[in-house]
Amino acid sequence: MLLLARLQRLTANGHHQALSYPRHLIQATKLPFLLAIALLAGTSVLDLTARQDKWLNYAWIVILVLQIALWGQRMISIAVERAFERQREANPGAATPLMLGGMVARVLLWAIALLIMLDNFGFNISALVASLGIGGIAVALAAQNILGDLFASVSIALDKPFVLGDFIIVDDFKGTVEYIGMKTTRLRSLGGEQLIFSNSELLKGRISNYKRMQQRRIVFEFGIAYETAIEEVEAIPARIKAIIDPERLNVRFDRAHFKGYGNSALLYEVVYYVLSAEYNEYMDIQQAINLALLRDFRERDITFAYPTSTVYLARGAGSTAAPAPPLPAAG
Repeated sequence: MLLLARLQRLTANGHHQALSYPRHLIQATKLPFLLAIALLAGTSVLDLTARQDKWLNYAWIVILVLQIALWGQRMISIAVERAFERQREANPGAATPLMLGGMVARVLLWAIALLIMLDNFGFNISALVASLGIGGIAVALAAQNILGDLFASVSIALDKPFVLGDFIIVDDFKGTVEYIGMKTTRLRSLGGEQLIFSNSELLKGRISNYKRMQQRRIVFEFGIAYETAIEEVEAIPARIKAIIDPERLNVRFDRAHFKGYGNSALLYEVVYYVLSAEYNEYMDIQQAINLALLRDFRERDITFAYPTSTVYLARGAGSTAAPAPPLPAAG
């Protein structure tokens, strides 16, 4: 314990990182292992029968192999964790296979440990492996869903349709990828809750990856009153083009047109591209365009259209109906 405390002090401030591995090895050394070693060492000096000596050897094998496997598992976890933290910011695409590789390494480690123990116990490993292959078929049939998720995680790691930190939309759900596991992938939604998807079901759906968007196409419409002068109607597209100025905004203007006639408005359609994937930047640009357009229209006494209706009142039989002043439409 004194040694462990000393190593913790040396590695606490980020220095002497090489000493962190002995520290983790000491932390992975379990108290039952030390007690078992002491008990077996004391028993070894006794005068034992051949059968008892045989079981004592088995006990030594089990204790040592299990403890070595625990040390190996801790080293694999530490190595994967450190590599994951380095890659998470620099290269998120490389971080996903690290988790899968760590899991596979731990499984192989314990499989090798089990085979070593069985081999020392006198089992025929070749026959055992062959029988496991036959039994594996039955297990695979019984665990199709689990294996489907496992292979889907391998596909995600290799194909990289998304990586940690990507903002994706799956059906009606959207969020930032924060964990990709062997069976599930977890997103953090905009509302703060965690969304958990089965890997196989996730890959069956259509995924929109907004992190890889290079530019955003924006289409917006507005309408002006029918009473607007024809000269102003003709000049509006050019003025919109001047407002959506690439020298002031991070945009690329596409087009602005007098689109058609609405029920109570002359309709315009505007298309431009935001040269960024950031949603907040898009909203800032759209707000600046809206304010500039509103300011320009008010300076020129152009009014945005709102729903109106005209009521015609009949004065009598055979008389010509006179239109009443337009009234705002009922909401």
